[in-house]
Amino acid sequence: MSKKNLKMIFLGAPGAGKGTQSDIVSEKYSIPTISTGAMIREAIKNNTEMGKAAKSYTEKGALVPDEVVIGIISERLSQDDCKNGFILDGFPRTVPQAEALDKMGVEINCVVSIEVADDKIVERMSGRRVCAKCGTSFHTLYNPSSDGKTCDKCGEELTVRKDDAPEVVKSRLAVYHDQTEPLKEFYGKKGVLKLVEGQEKVEDTTKLTLKAIEDAIA
Repeated sequence: MSKKNLKMIFLGAPGAGKGTQSDIVSEKYSIPTISTGAMIREAIKNNTEMGKAAKSYTEKGALVPDEVVIGIISERLSQDDCKNGFILDGFPRTVPQAEALDKMGVEINCVVSIEVADDKIVERMSGRRVCAKCGTSFHTLYNPSSDGKTCDKCGEELTVRKDDAPEVVKSRLAVYHDQTEPLKEFYGKKGVLKLVEGQEKVEDTTKLTLKAIEDAIA
């Protein structure tokens, strides 16, 4: 299989580092990262009709309904920059969504699940800072911006998301284990699943992630 046809998904609990790793892999393989979370947050910020529908769910740490998310993804994958491959970050979140992806004719050939313990997730997310303008994520310990206050990409002030509060994080973890974690079995049966143990340092997780991808597409 050509590396230009790398069509992959990142799995992992909220705060496991999916976004960071997908950005690195996107640059290495020159394919777009399609983050449903970023698209949904942008819609909420812009107060679009979809944003209004999604807001009440995200603030409680609940999942946005399938019909909303699938519509966004379907439209996005039809764009020219996805012809040679893509990375899905935050979709599918449920087995029905994965089945819908299959029905769309999208053949995923690599799924990386980044494994991090729940207690470490809570610790990580309390230090997360997000750019309100472009959606780039940083962390006070693991991936700080240059000055710790503003975004390195666009200079906008960094903020703490409401859904990074400990009580909301625990709720999101419960949702992940119940609704999203079954995807590991779903894609394991297809023979495309790779497990990566999340490390303290981003670069160490990256080494394991890139090796997993190379093994998958060898």
